[in-house]
Amino acid sequence: MSKYVIGIGEALFDCLPEGRKLGGAPANFAYHVSQFGLNGCAISAIGDDELGKEIVEKFNAVGLNHILPVVEQPTGTVQVTLDDKGVPQYDICLGVAWDNIPLTDEMLSVAKNAQAICFGSLAQRSETSRKTIQAFLDAAPADALRVFDINLRQHWFTAEIIADSLSRANVLKINDEELDVVATILLGVPSNPEKLIATDEEKTRVVCRELIAKYDLQMLILTCGDKCSYVFTHSEESYVATPKVTVADTVGAGDSFTATFVAQYLLGKPIREAHEKAVAVSAFVCTQKGAMPVLEDRYK
Repeated sequence: MSKYVIGIGEALFDCLPEGRKLGGAPANFAYHVSQFGLNGCAISAIGDDELGKEIVEKFNAVGLNHILPVVEQPTGTVQVTLDDKGVPQYDICLGVAWDNIPLTDEMLSVAKNAQAICFGSLAQRSETSRKTIQAFLDAAPADALRVFDINLRQHWFTAEIIADSLSRANVLKINDEELDVVATILLGVPSNPEKLIATDEEKTRVVCRELIAKYDLQMLILTCGDKCSYVFTHSEESYVATPKVTVADTVGAGDSFTATFVAQYLLGKPIREAHEKAVAVSAFVCTQKGAMPVLEDRYK
């Protein structure tokens, strides 16, 4: 049986100014991974409604493996507004299907054949989905890549959820604003809302390496928006400036970065090469509307 590269958590519709777009960070991850020829699989839950049927149809149309049990709650939606730079703000509905992901035998079978798993904090806001995600991670092979793409949204996280997730992960993907939050609540670094940690290169390195050491991570990936990104391992550090592009919106750009990096890494590419490809793909996604554009051949 071929190995799976899995995104588990929320699958939903982003309701953007120009209309509805399929999204959810783990689903975006699975979709983009599959564009590089890997066996991507999206795991979530949907409602017994038209939006749920539409998610299944869209995943089938792009040939994406999926496990989407139907539950009593409605399929998730998020109201997305964009600022003048295309940066999204999210209003995330409560009590939706992906808050109630049940653990199934099919999921456990896929977990045992996982090559990599990407999960975040948002779907863990509910106890039901959190327990499913934890059990799924625990059922995966010991050598599977476990990527915690932290994806902090609004107030839907706690220090306990973040710490538990880091203890189950071997890779952390985080952005500059999230790094401030995590450094404050897990490392006791004083918060300074007027100066992000990531604006101080030496402090950034210290905080990232403290997180790697404390949680025994293989690597930490830090993105800093339109400025730059880093990849830290125990023995390497890669820095790449973010290219300037005309931004349509940045919805899903971080997910495409994570997916591209993981795909290249699993395909045996060196850290630096995987990093550069991830930067290029996420910049392209920023020029497109929505989180799941088809990649041009030059990016594959």
